[in-house]
Amino acid sequence: MNKTQENIAARIRIVMVGTQHPGNLGAAARAMKTMGLTRMVLVAPEKAPDFDTAAMAAGAEALVFDAPRFATLQEAVADCQLVLGCTARSRRIALQEFAPPAAAQKILAAADTGAEVALVFGRERTGLDNHELQLCHAAIHIPSVADFSSLNLAAAVQVLAYEVRMAILGGLSAEAGSAQDSQEALQDARELPASHAELEGFFSQLADTLDAIDFHKGRTPESALRKLRRIFLRADMSVREVRLMRGVLADAQRMARLAGERD
Repeated sequence: MNKTQENIAARIRIVMVGTQHPGNLGAAARAMKTMGLTRMVLVAPEKAPDFDTAAMAAGAEALVFDAPRFATLQEAVADCQLVLGCTARSRRIALQEFAPPAAAQKILAAADTGAEVALVFGRERTGLDNHELQLCHAAIHIPSVADFSSLNLAAAVQVLAYEVRMAILGGLSAEAGSAQDSQEALQDARELPASHAELEGFFSQLADTLDAIDFHKGRTPESALRKLRRIFLRADMSVREVRLMRGVLADAQRMARLAGERD
């Protein structure tokens, strides 16, 4: 890879959530390094990296032993503008879903604008839980056969790392290139895509505002909030757009307080 391609790869992190077997961390690190990805992030692994990690890494163990660790996925991706979760299909959490090649183009298009990208993998037995999936902007599904669909964790990392490398080596596709052209303004720091932390702050304020204006009218808020999250995530809001929306919400909250005082 040339310097530009290396810079793009450097903006992509592989986030391992709740990994249960230390050897799988080593195998995943090897899969990453063979494809030019070197940023692993650990979220609450069940066991610390050990001898099995080093043995399975086959020379890539530094990716694991030097990896930053976080207690939660939200902390691990707080500075990211794009978070994609690798998961089996979920009927409970409706996310936009990409096949690996399309996901790789989306990752490339984001990283090429300077955005930080997280590719998230869950536990060996149960994958990502619903709360963790809710923190992802979209899902990636590897189309394995229906009667034997369980894919080894490191194998899943290898599939996605390969697709990302092929996208980087091939450059932006015509579709992704067009999307990049339409986002030239993102080079201005004021127009950078909102980070995960900024979006979560907006969603928290949105939930508070809906409560303040009695939007739910006694109904449970979870379903409406999930749908609203999907709508706003599809919008790919910039930092400035999030600030604008939070200003709107702040005014709505202020008006709700004034209405309450009059009552």
